[in-house]
Amino acid sequence: MPARVVLERIPVPSLAVARDGQILFANQAFAEMVGHSTEALLSMEFSQLFWLVPTDESAVSVVRKYANQLVELMHADGSLVRARMSKSALMRDDDPLALATFHDLTEQLWNQGR
Repeated sequence: MPARVVLERIPVPSLAVARDGQILFANQAFAEMVGHSTEALLSMEFSQLFWLVPTDESAVSVVRKYANQLVELMHADGSLVRARMSKSALMRDDDPLALATFHDLTEQLWNQGR
């Protein structure tokens, strides 16, 4: 089974971005988390989705920098989705993209008053 098919089928929100910020892949679970269709996400830039990210670094560098940390994503309705972003599955410095998974913590943090 091709890797893309596997990524599309896993229930964990997953996103791949290129160095220039282009979104290369988003599975259905990620699309549902941020309220966009997968097609709409593929026409977006990294900076349109991630709240308050450094603009002087490549998207791949930002994913690596914020690995295993809480990030804020823009939902289609304008609200913030707070999620823990994994390390990139691609770790070599010369990799032209980053692939990360996300664990949505929005509701949990809201219930804790954060």
